[in-house]
Amino acid sequence: MPSARDEVPLTVEELRVVVRFAAAAAEELLPVFERRHPDDGRPRAALEAARVFVEGAPRTRLQRVASVEAHRAAREAATEVARLAAQAAGDAAAAAYLHPLARATQVGHILRAAADAARVAEIEAGEDAAAADRAVERWRERAPAVLVDVLRRYPPAPAGRNRVARLVSTLDSVLREAPGG
Repeated sequence: MPSARDEVPLTVEELRVVVRFAAAAAEELLPVFERRHPDDGRPRAALEAARVFVEGAPRTRLQRVASVEAHRAAREAATEVARLAAQAAGDAAAAAYLHPLARATQVGHILRAAADAARVAEIEAGEDAAAADRAVERWRERAPAVLVDVLRRYPPAPAGRNRVARLVSTLDSVLREAPGG
């Protein structure tokens, strides 16, 4: 049972900022998925569910179901970039349900969509790590102070075993180091 000490205070407005950030990353990736899977609307539906929450509606089953469906689309995707794009859309909808528990795993829910975007940039640049670095920097610049404040309430992301997890950790580090946030 989590203790009060493990709880991270989160307001609905802060959650909307987190979802907006994740949705922005996923929105950029959506064409990558739709080029390969033009008849699969699940990632787009997840982005729409995220948008509904960002625009003021309460969190509902809509975000949960749309997230699960987008993640299913990711598992079924024909290419890594399409998988990452669908995953980002699912993560954007799921971010509305960020857990208020001080666990490093929650950082992925905040930053994985942006890390997916960095990984897609890297792949599309012929596995050029500098492209991922530029994307991480761009997402650092786009991160609002409220998002950085929420992020700092959680333990740092672990380095992880795969490239996206390492990019989450990198983005987490640069955001935490940013002056003022």
